[in-house]
Amino acid sequence: MAEAGATVSKVQKPRVLVYSTLYPSSARPGHGIFVETRLREMLKSGHVDARVVAPVPWFPSTNSKFGAYARMAATPESEIWNGVEVLHPRYPLIPKVGMTVAPLLLAIASIGPLRRLIQQGFDFDVIDAHYYYPDGVAAAMLATWLRKPLAITARGTDLSLIPQHALPRRMIQWAAMRAEASIGVCGALMDVLRDMNVPGQRLHVMRNGVDLVRFTPHPQPASRQKLGLSGGPILLSVGYLVERKGHHLIVQAMPQILREHPHARLVIVGEGEMRSEIDRKSVV
Repeated sequence: MAEAGATVSKVQKPRVLVYSTLYPSSARPGHGIFVETRLREMLKSGHVDARVVAPVPWFPSTNSKFGAYARMAATPESEIWNGVEVLHPRYPLIPKVGMTVAPLLLAIASIGPLRRLIQQGFDFDVIDAHYYYPDGVAAAMLATWLRKPLAITARGTDLSLIPQHALPRRMIQWAAMRAEASIGVCGALMDVLRDMNVPGQRLHVMRNGVDLVRFTPHPQPASRQKLGLSGGPILLSVGYLVERKGHHLIVQAMPQILREHPHARLVIVGEGEMRSEIDRKSVV
């Protein structure tokens, strides 16, 4: 027990360094919001402090004609985004060999900013990385160099598709063995690591939550009427409009569905490179 008049030191909160190329920014506010949402909920608990390092590919022009690359170039080097300090170091993307060397390039681009954070007083206790390859592998390198604990969250194609390539698979296995914990948004992703002989006690499932401030239930009849979707059954496909999200599969299945349910409608919600293709097929 402290003596009378003694000063009681304030207990410092655990400090988390979130590391991911998926984190949103002022230039790309909708990019990887699921990573930001999890961090936001952690911060709301009041039990942790956090900073974010979200590397961005280097690109020379912010001219809008370059689309997504221009938005990357417009990303500030550092910013306060929704109350959290975020650093955006640049890393090079090299054609043809980029997939193989990306983890190392990410790590090299990030080690300086991480060391500066430590020098400035944010000596973080753990690295919380998102997306296993290349981000998680780069984070494993950084954790090794800085002697920090590491957790890596798998998000989907990082473990369902990328390990089909031999060298990335070996790097993913190394990172998973280096990490104190791996987290998957579904059990199937952790089964991939289990098949790589990663110890089961290090594997955890934490499903994506729902932002109940942004998404709230409404009465179905009123919602249908408001959206002009009254009538038969509705099939809903939500996600980025790229092939790996599988929207084309439900589009292909619609003729068969309509034979059995003539009044059914397919509604696709999202944006992306397949938008024009979907529009041509008159799916709205």
